[in-house]
Amino acid sequence: MSLDEGKKIRASLILEILGRPPEHLVKTLEDLINKINEEKGVKVENKKIHETKLVKDQKDLYTTYAEIEIEVENIMQLLGLIFRYMPAHIEIVSPENITLQNNNLNEVVNEIARRLHQYDEVARVLQNEKIILERKLREVLEKKKNDK
Repeated sequence: MSLDEGKKIRASLILEILGRPPEHLVKTLEDLINKINEEKGVKVENKKIHETKLVKDQKDLYTTYAEIEIEVENIMQLLGLIFRYMPAHIEIVSPENITLQNNNLNEVVNEIARRLHQYDEVARVLQNEKIILERKLREVLEKKKNDK
């Protein structure tokens, strides 16, 4: 994978989180950023965790986000981070041009396809379980109705 020989990829990521209590959100983001920094070939260069805010029209649900700047050795490491940590936004800062050889591009698109198949499988299982639960709920409600 050519990155103009020796150049690393610098990127900016935004990680969002939702939950409660508000102090837990900050701790969770700090732990997440530390975990990212411990990944092989990844270095967190800068981080900023923003203040937690109450979610609009909620009385006990908070949100916050962190902006982190990272440096990775190659595009596959960046792709791995994207899949593992699901940032809300990614911006590749440098290098300006990334040149991939065909076999490296194949590796990237095959990883994307593999992950999409995994997500599709999970969605199908959940859809089938939902159908089964709805059917059982209707049976229970019908039985309860008939027992009266």
